[in-house]
Amino acid sequence: MGSLSIWHWIVVGGVVFVLFGGKFKISDVMGDVAKGIKAFKKGLAEEEAAENKPVETRALDDKSADGNKV
Repeated sequence: MGSLSIWHWIVVGGVVFVLFGGKFKISDVMGDVAKGIKAFKKGLAEEEAAENKPVETRALDDKSADGNKV
């Protein structure tokens, strides 16, 4: 009960990092977090758009590689 668990040390480390780490400004750290969240949401939106896009299929006809009929 007297010692701190690993979760306590993680929380303390996070607070110390936010206060003293990075560029020494909390607003800069939070701005980086916001950019990460925006990039994550953009990636999810692009992935959903790719899944909903119909697959393009092309019919194969009797043409050789140079475009002439065989």
